[in-house]
Amino acid sequence: MDALCLDLPAGFEPFAGAGPFFSVLGPLYRRRTEDGRSVLGLRVAAQHANHIGVAHGGMLTTLADGALGINLSRHPRYNRPLVTVNLNTDFLSSAQLGEWLEARVEFRRLGGRLAFADCLIGAGERLVLRATGVFAVADTGRKPAGDA
Repeated sequence: MDALCLDLPAGFEPFAGAGPFFSVLGPLYRRRTEDGRSVLGLRVAAQHANHIGVAHGGMLTTLADGALGINLSRHPRYNRPLVTVNLNTDFLSSAQLGEWLEARVEFRRLGGRLAFADCLIGAGERLVLRATGVFAVADTGRKPAGDA
């Protein structure tokens, strides 16, 4: 077992089901909630840091965008890929090396073609990032990948 897996909060398991680009953030972890959503987890490591030694805003934005897309594409209403139309982010505090981050998604409006949702990334009780996103149903004919 990977040494990083030993330091996981309860319920989290390794997660690799979000595609090749998103996997570069790794290692990523997922915990499923009672309502079927995926909470994504990540321990901030050196590869996530910017030049001042805190989590890079682009990494945090990628984590939020991925968490939103994963949860929306696996929602029973869609069960197929959705793509980002618009993403707004507010950086509320910095994330330090070694901190455990969790990305949680709340659905706001699920339409036939567009979905609106929010993502909060936190380190413990402290909010690090708030993102609001608009996603569109992708017309690819594919099912979401990696939903084991």
